[in-house]
Amino acid sequence: MSSEIIDHQYDFLELCDHIRSCGIVAFDTEFVSDIGYRPELGLLQFATPERCVAVDPLTVPSLGAWWDIMADEETTVVVHGGQAEIRFCIQRSGLVPQRLVDIQIAEGLRGRSYPMSYSAIIERVLGETIKNDQTRTDWLRRPLSPEQIHYALEDVDHVLDVWSRQSRWLQQKGRLDWAYAEFDRMCSEIFEDEQQEPWERLSGIHKLPRRELAVAQKLASWREEEAAFRNKPARRVLRDDLLIDLARRRPRTVQQALQTRDLNRPEYKKRLEDIVGVIDEALRIPEDELPRRIKHSDDSSSDEQVISRLLGLALGNVCAELDIAQSLVGTNRDLNELVRAIRQGEKGETPRLLSGWRGEVCGDLLRKVLEGRVQFRVAPANSSTPLIFEEKPDRPEKPERGSGKGR
Repeated sequence: MSSEIIDHQYDFLELCDHIRSCGIVAFDTEFVSDIGYRPELGLLQFATPERCVAVDPLTVPSLGAWWDIMADEETTVVVHGGQAEIRFCIQRSGLVPQRLVDIQIAEGLRGRSYPMSYSAIIERVLGETIKNDQTRTDWLRRPLSPEQIHYALEDVDHVLDVWSRQSRWLQQKGRLDWAYAEFDRMCSEIFEDEQQEPWERLSGIHKLPRRELAVAQKLASWREEEAAFRNKPARRVLRDDLLIDLARRRPRTVQQALQTRDLNRPEYKKRLEDIVGVIDEALRIPEDELPRRIKHSDDSSSDEQVISRLLGLALGNVCAELDIAQSLVGTNRDLNELVRAIRQGEKGETPRLLSGWRGEVCGDLLRKVLEGRVQFRVAPANSSTPLIFEEKPDRPEKPERGSGKGR
């Protein structure tokens, strides 16, 4: 497999034509996430069955041809832990990948470890070892050394071979459709997350009363605009915890704002007048125009949490039996969602654990556990699972009084 680095637009467009002709490509990126408003791309890596190529985004002025390929319905794009790559595509083109494959998710459907690192997957699937000695590289600094480029290219060099073996195994086990469903779900969820308002991502936002919520929303919008204008990460303009504290205290003057620890730092202090102005604007919102309090998806009663832990035992047992990663099948939030839905008569959207391939794998058992139709016991020491779940035998109906036979 030949390797090269592309630093001219014409050569990049030729590469895109080559990728289209192949119909499949491994893709990865190297980037720096802590200096600008958005993560800054430092390198793009591609591998087809014939070429292994790095693209320098600092010298190739337009990457639009690639984002179009990533979002088309003809080219399969294979990644490892591709959340960042999906976000790059959405942020830079507004398009969602249509034929994306993630070998990290695929491996979670073949074993109980998830998520697995790239090197661990290579060793497990291909039996090969790769170096991991350039993790602290500044990918925006030029020139890149041959060692850095080689490290970056290794991140795509083995990906297509891994997916080839994974897909054959998944097909044989009847799990290939599960994998494709998960790939699509990941892309959809990241797209939905990208559409969220800035304040919706704040930790603890759902605990705020309406007036404090209005302040937090205004501050979050101001912070986002300021971060974009100054090309700085939003957290460097104002940390989340400080934003929430300001929303709770609602200072009316700079001196009152300075009572919050850390706000006296120079990077915050010089913006306090603007911050106080934003808070004052939020405090002048009429009562009938205040936002409604947020119902958080993790808000569950103590008894729901206890029931969820019981369901977790059943879910873990199913995953052990199938040799599949429980963290991929269902989280504590998914279990809480299921408990709440069943107890409320399954009104609204079907819980994730009862839909799609998850419903086939564990939905029936979890429903029976919730409805008291299943009993469980500790499995023998040589069993493949720690517990055995069995449906309760039907109880014989009691004879009606007076219907028994006489002596």
